[in-house]
Amino acid sequence: MIIKITGAKKSDTKDILLLINELADYEHLNPPDPDARKRLIKDAFGKKPLYYLLLAKTDGKTIGYAIYFYTYSSFLAKRTLYLEDIYISSEFRKLGTGKLLFDELVKIARKKSCGRMEWCVLNWNSNAIRFYDKLGAKALKEWIYYRLSLRKREDS
Repeated sequence: MIIKITGAKKSDTKDILLLINELADYEHLNPPDPDARKRLIKDAFGKKPLYYLLLAKTDGKTIGYAIYFYTYSSFLAKRTLYLEDIYISSEFRKLGTGKLLFDELVKIARKKSCGRMEWCVLNWNSNAIRFYDKLGAKALKEWIYYRLSLRKREDS
């Protein structure tokens, strides 16, 4: 089985949304609603993309993806490649697909002169934690991530 990593095209929309739904199910979250699905595609493939997608494909089937964008480090005075999602369909895990996607992200970060890469992982996702540990990544114990949701409250 040959796995290829490519940049996503708008024609990959159906596959991308299917995989995002799979990730939502895996993480026990609600998938994007119809409006969010439209924004996901517009924000990736518009004139000024807000984020970028890599796809893992084999035999014409999309089996994984990575969403990334750039932030900025004031102390390094360089870009940071922020990995929002990396997901591989369950039947294609343990084939090195995640490593291929991650290696491509590292190449992109180096090409763009990024000072580092960052991402979050759910504390219960032991498979992902083992994967990142094997890559040599380090958990940042001194930082606590906070989130302020700006969505309208459903109950107000």
